[in-house]
Amino acid sequence: MDVQAAADGGEAAGDETADLTNKSVIKATVLLSELGRHRAGITVTELAQAVGMTRPTAFRLLLSLEQTGFVDRVDNRYTLGWEMARLGRLADPHTGAVARVQPILDDYAARLNETVNLAMVRDALTYDVIAEASGSRHLNVTMYVGETYPIHASATGKLMLAEMGDDEVAQALPKKLEAFTPKTITRRDELIQELHKIRHQGYSVLDNELEEGLFVVAFPVRDVAGALVGTVSVNGPEQRLKSDSLPATIDQLRLAGKDIAKALLGIGSADS
Repeated sequence: MDVQAAADGGEAAGDETADLTNKSVIKATVLLSELGRHRAGITVTELAQAVGMTRPTAFRLLLSLEQTGFVDRVDNRYTLGWEMARLGRLADPHTGAVARVQPILDDYAARLNETVNLAMVRDALTYDVIAEASGSRHLNVTMYVGETYPIHASATGKLMLAEMGDDEVAQALPKKLEAFTPKTITRRDELIQELHKIRHQGYSVLDNELEEGLFVVAFPVRDVAGALVGTVSVNGPEQRLKSDSLPATIDQLRLAGKDIAKALLGIGSADS
């Protein structure tokens, strides 16, 4: 991060905004963000160098943050403090995201006349379904916001696993995986081959693997750096989705992924 640009309030924000900005607060948040990348702790000298700040400035800010519980210090190494952990438990990581993406989900659910879901990645192997929208069909399959699903038997889970290397997948999953239907992929080596296909085509499919008759297609939602932050999926009965219209559905879902990514970044929607 360019600390000087952040401390100056950013030229794009204008002189008025810069005048209202407290530079010390901004510098303190920069330090906290960097501390979050060093769970084993980091010295003040290393921290100052990492963010491009002078050591005396970093030390002064860390001392203040330590007194309020936002930073802990063991010997000469600093870490995030108990107060950060307490506030983290209170914070909703998806605040504002649902409001931004719900109109997009509603739009694509209407276009596809199916149920469309957004899941957000929590860590390498877990995710949260945070929003959904249903089409006008009488028979729609609902994934239920807040529910959890097995990583190897969900379209989102497969996309997340496809982000990992084969060796990482082998370390994360047992050789024998739980079966939910006769079509569930239960062999780790077979799942890894499926992940190769997903990486090549850019999306995942769940075909009767979690529930019999359930068909799901999921596309990645990526940030500006290309990192996977979430997935958008369409789900419905196999006889409806797994049809001649599937290629068109896949194209629509690809556009939805781009629209949602832009909405989460607050830079408008993609042309569709």
